[in-house]
Amino acid sequence: MLSDYERLAHLNKDFLWNPFTQMKDYLSSDPLIIERGEGIRLYDVQGRAYYDGFSSVWLNVHGHNVPELNQAITDQLSRVAHSTLLGMANRPAIELAEKLAGITPKGLNKVFYSDSGATGVEIAIKMAFQYWQNKGVKNKKAFITMNQAYHGDTIGAVSVGAIPLYHEVFRPMLFPSHIIPYPYAYRCEGGEKMALEATLTTLRNLLETRAEEIAALIVEPIVQGAGGIVTMPPSCLREMAALCRKHDVLLIADEVATGFGRTGAMFACELEDVSPDLMVIGKGLTGGYLPVAATLATDEVYQAFYADYEEQKTFFHGHSFTGNPLGCAVALASLKLMEENKMIEGIGAKAAFVEQKFAKLKDRPHVGDIRQKGLMVGIELVRNKASREPYEWKERIGVRAAERARELGMLTRPLGNVMVFIPPLASTETELDAMTDILAKSIIDVTEGG
Repeated sequence: MLSDYERLAHLNKDFLWNPFTQMKDYLSSDPLIIERGEGIRLYDVQGRAYYDGFSSVWLNVHGHNVPELNQAITDQLSRVAHSTLLGMANRPAIELAEKLAGITPKGLNKVFYSDSGATGVEIAIKMAFQYWQNKGVKNKKAFITMNQAYHGDTIGAVSVGAIPLYHEVFRPMLFPSHIIPYPYAYRCEGGEKMALEATLTTLRNLLETRAEEIAALIVEPIVQGAGGIVTMPPSCLREMAALCRKHDVLLIADEVATGFGRTGAMFACELEDVSPDLMVIGKGLTGGYLPVAATLATDEVYQAFYADYEEQKTFFHGHSFTGNPLGCAVALASLKLMEENKMIEGIGAKAAFVEQKFAKLKDRPHVGDIRQKGLMVGIELVRNKASREPYEWKERIGVRAAERARELGMLTRPLGNVMVFIPPLASTETELDAMTDILAKSIIDVTEGG
């Protein structure tokens, strides 16, 4: 007779297709199957506990099974689980929109809901395109993105993505975008200064020659996520925003990963006092509970769609679960809990503690670079520290280090050769101490044969 785990593992093999997962590889070993969560730990169906060292793909804020968030969903469930926003509204969606307009950068007063970061980006792209069309500027149709950018997996989001491994196979389906370099100081010969200069010079030259055909620039502000937790040099985002304003090009900030405290501010744009024309938020919006995302727009963008019915300037876009009351209710509860616990104010001390803990890795022979902003950390592993030679893909160094971390009791998911540490914001210093020790040991064990 099969055990419960064996039964589920067989069903996983027979019926479930996991995202971003090579199924042949995944099913060749014992798959991890989660049963429940408590605090910042997840428990599998066999009862083993693991620290959630990557916030269940960068979205958990308060931990799992949080009474206040559970109660918010239960309370809303007793009223209504869902009603459409097409031509009507609901209480939690309205109240959350007001709240978001109050905590996001100045000017972002209009909130359009969706159900994931990718769909939020899709909306922003379509809004930017139609904005110029509605204003009668018909030639502004192109977009600028950044090298190794990741903005989600819908067709529009992939069109402004620039990670060949993820996106190249779909290239024939996509609209082309202009690609400028993200300032990757570790992989730039001249370091931070030259990386910054290359980004700004490329953008400046592109805008000076092609601005009349460019609708918007989309950027992951301050930290580029799936590209390897790459951090921008100071002033980069501010200078990019200024160039967009100068050349009448919209700025779209993709804050899906960086929003809700990850970088030490509520939103990464705040770190350089940047107010974009469009901002996409998701992941941490509901505390990691339910799939709700939002695209925020300025009044200027909104007004381009605000017209008489017969002008047909309506934004013809929407999803069945847009503004879902359950999701909006738990998002409101999450934001309230963040305020009550002064969570943003506490990130600085936690980030400093994590930085100090990982400092001991800087001299290890296969740790090339440690990048951090707030509680977003990427540790790049290299075959040769002096030459910065990367490990080959087939060596699976990141995968092996993550597997070792799992053996030691922590879950994370690498980005190629970059080990990711993005813990729930509610993690205590004691928990951060334990998690950083596990990740450091995992890296040393795998790269140095421990």
